[in-house]
Amino acid sequence: MTSPQSLHLPLSGDAPLPRHVAIIMDGNNRWAKAHSLSGVRGHHAGVEAVRAVIRRAAERGVGTLTLFAFSSENWRRPATEVQALMELFLMALKREVKKLHEHDIRLSVIGEREGFSSTIQKHIEAAEALTADNTGLHLVVAANYGGRWDVTRAARRLGERVSAGELDPSHIDESAMETELCLGDAPPVDLCIRTSGECRISNFLLWQMAYAELYFTPVLWPDFGGEAFDEALADFAGRQRRFGMTDEQVEAQGA
Repeated sequence: MTSPQSLHLPLSGDAPLPRHVAIIMDGNNRWAKAHSLSGVRGHHAGVEAVRAVIRRAAERGVGTLTLFAFSSENWRRPATEVQALMELFLMALKREVKKLHEHDIRLSVIGEREGFSSTIQKHIEAAEALTADNTGLHLVVAANYGGRWDVTRAARRLGERVSAGELDPSHIDESAMETELCLGDAPPVDLCIRTSGECRISNFLLWQMAYAELYFTPVLWPDFGGEAFDEALADFAGRQRRFGMTDEQVEAQGA
C-alpha cells in the first residue's frame, strides 16, 4: 500500500523496473459523480489516463503492461453502462490501434472473447494481427477476463491433453499449467497497481500475480497519469523482494 513517503520518491535512472505491470483501472464512475457527470463521461475520461500510462510505460522501458478493462463480473452492471463500455471498446479498437502500431507497441487481448459481438471479435483479431511483429511495449488488455476462469480453462485444456494421450498426468507441473494460461509467454506480474482506494485484486491474474508487489492509491483512474505511474514505479524500486528468502540472503545476492 502507498505511504506518505512513497508519494514523493524520485525515480532514478538506475532504479529497478518491473518487467510486467498490471493495473486495475478503478474509479471512473466515482470521478464522474464528483464532477456531476454521467458514468459514461467518466469512462471516456478514463481513456485519456490509459493513453498517458501507455505512453509513460513505453518511455520507462516497462516490458509488459496489462490493463484490466472489463471483468467477467462487469456484465452485472446496468445494461446501459455495459452497452456504453462495449461501444467505447469498439471505438478504441478502431481509433487507437494504428497509433499503437506506429509506436511499435504489440497489442494482445485476453479473456473470453465469445462474450463479445462478432464485430468486436473481428477488430480484436485485426488489431493483434497488425501489431504482432512489434518489438516495443507489450500492451495487454484484459476484457471479459477473470482469474478463476483463466485457471479453470487451463486445467480443462490439460485434462483434454491427458484424455487424448498427449500428456502424462505426472508431467503436469507449474510450467505445464503456465503454458495453458493467458499470458503464458509473458513474465509474471512484478507490480500490480489499483486506483481509487480499493484494496483488493478482484479476480485479476490470480496465478500471474503470485509474487506481485501491490500498490494501492486513492487516486481515481481518470486522474492517474504519467506522474502517478512514476510514483508507483518509485515505490516499487524501494521495496525488497524476497521470494521466500531472508533479508540477509537477498542482501548477499545483491552484494
